[in-house]
Amino acid sequence: MSTAPGSFLLERLHAAGLTDITAVEPATGGLAATAGLARRGDDTSVFVKAFTEPPADDVFATEAEGLTVLREAGGITTPDIILADRDVLVLSTLHPRPTTEAFWEQFAHALAHLHTTTRHPRFGWHQDNWLGRRRQINTWTDDGYDFFAQHRLLRWLTEPRVQQALGPAERAALERLCNRLPDLLPPSPACLTHGDLWTQNVMSTLDGQPALIDPAVSYTWAEVDLAHLWTTAPPPEARAFFDLYADLTNLDTDWRNRMPILQLRQHLAVIAQFTPDWGAADIVRTTLAPFRPRPKNQPSGHHTTSAPEPTT
Repeated sequence: MSTAPGSFLLERLHAAGLTDITAVEPATGGLAATAGLARRGDDTSVFVKAFTEPPADDVFATEAEGLTVLREAGGITTPDIILADRDVLVLSTLHPRPTTEAFWEQFAHALAHLHTTTRHPRFGWHQDNWLGRRRQINTWTDDGYDFFAQHRLLRWLTEPRVQQALGPAERAALERLCNRLPDLLPPSPACLTHGDLWTQNVMSTLDGQPALIDPAVSYTWAEVDLAHLWTTAPPPEARAFFDLYADLTNLDTDWRNRMPILQLRQHLAVIAQFTPDWGAADIVRTTLAPFRPRPKNQPSGHHTTSAPEPTT
């Protein structure tokens, strides 16, 4: 970027007509876009983010739609949308989440409500949207296994960085895994999901209520959201969240063992977009290892996967 992040965002805001913005303080934590906290002339603040080169005209419009549907259909608190156009997204401000078990218990109830009250007969969404700088393909599909295989896993194999990171054996293993999804994952209905639910996207309102940002919504398996939380270093106070969510949604006792397979989608997306990939390629190779083609004369065995305990 040729100019400082704050100056870049200030220029975008003024160009969008928000001329009462006096200064922008860059924010940390986002990976795809440049973000900051903008101060208005009346001494209030708004959150703003922009791309130096927007990947498409609809990137912020579809994000705004996701925030709206999570709030209106799922009852999840999300920031108010002040402006969403091609070049900039402006939202009301949220706050860092409290470091308490009570907060995560509230969030378990909120996420369980979202997942159990928004079931849908098909998998997908009425349009494609965005996961970072890459399109999330949401073509309507009747079968959840086919949807997850085609539009959440195999879709990434054409990305140049993924082709560089994964050799022929790993790509073949991913295809084998996709063919075996009905044996590896129990049948589950589609529901409205956040779609990019890592711990950094869990925020708080001023009065301490859970709130979410940066969605990539679609109707798919609820455990896609759960897997992202489970594998992205949840803090120690989040331990109560997982058991409570499992109770509220009647998860079976094997749900932890499914997390590595469901999180493959996110690891592949990271490989496709970022260098370095923070170890995502190594994790993918480890998860795919049981599905690699066996050398000739090697006895067959039962493929198993296991999930690590969350880093706390």
